[in-house]
Amino acid sequence: MKRLFKRKRFWVILALLAFVYLNNSSLLVQPPDDKPWLMAHRGLGQTFHMEGLTNDTCTAERIYPPEHPYLENTLPSMRAAFAAGADMVELDVHITKDNQFAVFHDWTLDCRTNGTGVTRDHTLAELKKLDIGYGYTADGGKTFPFRGKGVGLMPSLDEVLSAFPDRSLLIHVKSNDPDEGTKLAQRLASLPADRLHLITVYGGNEPIAALEKQLPQLRTMSVDSMKACLLPYIAIGWTGIVPEACKHTQLQIPENVAPWLWGWPHRFLSRMDQVDTRTILVIDGGGFSSGFDTAEDLKRLPDGYSGGIWTNRIDRIAPLINRE
Repeated sequence: MKRLFKRKRFWVILALLAFVYLNNSSLLVQPPDDKPWLMAHRGLGQTFHMEGLTNDTCTAERIYPPEHPYLENTLPSMRAAFAAGADMVELDVHITKDNQFAVFHDWTLDCRTNGTGVTRDHTLAELKKLDIGYGYTADGGKTFPFRGKGVGLMPSLDEVLSAFPDRSLLIHVKSNDPDEGTKLAQRLASLPADRLHLITVYGGNEPIAALEKQLPQLRTMSVDSMKACLLPYIAIGWTGIVPEACKHTQLQIPENVAPWLWGWPHRFLSRMDQVDTRTILVIDGGGFSSGFDTAEDLKRLPDGYSGGIWTNRIDRIAPLINRE
């Protein structure tokens, strides 16, 4: 009797393991015909070397020799990104002193512009007078190739929404101020439902939580929302069940974490698609703006990958993806 019980337990365990494998292995799934979709980080801008990079580093002072004339987070850079093949453009916003939203990356003005102080302490009109190309240099300050060319190029969020009425945008709230989330929700609430569907907002936990309360139909993402989705998924995803927190959101998955997700890549992407959630693959968590920027980076993608790709060099990556 004891031997029979052990034999039954063995077959039950074996059946369970077989179920887990068959329910999550992408080896048994025909890869989709779709190509990866491309998310252009800050549009098409100048890139920089990342050796010794910290949160306080002025990246405008370490750009590579310019290969194109565009500055990040500007209307020309976004147009260039879409023209190059971007499916979505990411942009950064700050609330201004007069309660508008300026599109600019840095918390302070001193690195990139000829202004000083905290970005949000200025009115939009004051910010528009600045030269946002003032601080860029590729040779340690010997030359400044964009100085004088960035005057008036800092756009407002309203200008971006007007310029790209039917394109997908990823808006990054740079603060952790809940009031900023509330004000952004009030601005976006005036948009029609079909336009709102093309917009995703991510950022600090507090502004995103405040925005979700005001505008629950908007797709959002924060560290808290990522944890709320992925931790339960890691626990129960082997069953094929997708947690409620994973529905209608966005996931920015580090490439070193992705292989540990149940069903990665094809079953996982299919499950997220079925609950209206977008998945973007980033390099090593996306720290310090890292993205899939070279042909070598693309070689690390899973065969048949059809999710999103985070890139700083849409001009390089789009032709390679479209050539496949």
